[in-house]
Amino acid sequence: ANGIDGAHILRPKIHLYSSGITMQNKQPVPMYTLLNLNYDCQGISVSNEYKDLKVGTDSSALKAAFAKKRAEGKEVKAAMTYPGGTHDVWIRYWLAAGGIDPDKDVSTIVVPPPQMVANMKVGNMDCFCVGEPWNEQLVNQDIGFTALTTGELWSNHPEKVLGMRADWVDENPKAAKAIMMAVMEAQQWCDKFENKQEMAEIIGKRQWFNVPVPDIIGRIKGDINYGRGRVEKGTKLYMKFWGDKGEVSYPWKSLDSWFITENIRWGKFEPAVDIKALVDKTNRSDLWIEAAKTLGLSGYPTGDSRGIEKFFDGKTFDPANPQAYLKSLSIKRVEV
Repeated sequence: ANGIDGAHILRPKIHLYSSGITMQNKQPVPMYTLLNLNYDCQGISVSNEYKDLKVGTDSSALKAAFAKKRAEGKEVKAAMTYPGGTHDVWIRYWLAAGGIDPDKDVSTIVVPPPQMVANMKVGNMDCFCVGEPWNEQLVNQDIGFTALTTGELWSNHPEKVLGMRADWVDENPKAAKAIMMAVMEAQQWCDKFENKQEMAEIIGKRQWFNVPVPDIIGRIKGDINYGRGRVEKGTKLYMKFWGDKGEVSYPWKSLDSWFITENIRWGKFEPAVDIKALVDKTNRSDLWIEAAKTLGLSGYPTGDSRGIEKFFDGKTFDPANPQAYLKSLSIKRVEV
């Protein structure tokens, strides 16, 4: 009791909590994914120690550098925000695509987002994956550089969700729907370019991010200062909140399937886990559709699948065949 009923939460946490995998005594806490909050605009940053290397979407140049550092008896650390969470699976995907095993060639560590920059400044980590504005702040303080934004790793990838305890939603259906409708209206507001400045000013305030607006405004508009003299203006890598018909907000079940499959890849879930059953139990796209109807929206998505997903290295994920995806990956913890 007196706990939290819902949150802006990393999407895989819904599956990890509901199955009890990361809970105390493996006690499941049934959760629902009610809507997806945004696409894109996270980043993978690397310490200035490696700024002379050709590191971007391709991480392979770090392989020898990391090996040399380890041979000198030093630890190589890759930071993320939660084991099995979005930032964890993205930094693992990026490292593994470059031939770096995230469990054998580096140590993955958990660092809260607001502490990423300070930790890299004192040399506690070699690379990290986190949301904004921390990647931009790192560049602005000249401590490291952005290798890639996560939208370059997987275009239009889902990110945070509105997640709530299943028991609370079941007991309070009207309140749950009202919360969803309010968030959906906020998403539509956030998606309008004319509102970006005001949005940056709101979230930059002391009680929220407590960071200067210049650390926020660029990337939410698609202007990326990667560091090392590279600036890209007007890209499509900004954070999306709504889309044309609410497709960003809509919680596609196929996207949950990728996160569960990726967590099978790294040994968080057993290979025998019933992906479809776990997604059906936790994903409430039906409630999203009800909320959309009540808001008077039209043309919004229905269905379960966004289709085949494609990653920067040419790998594809067909939600109808997760095994084929796992088979195609050379670095993994699972036998397929």
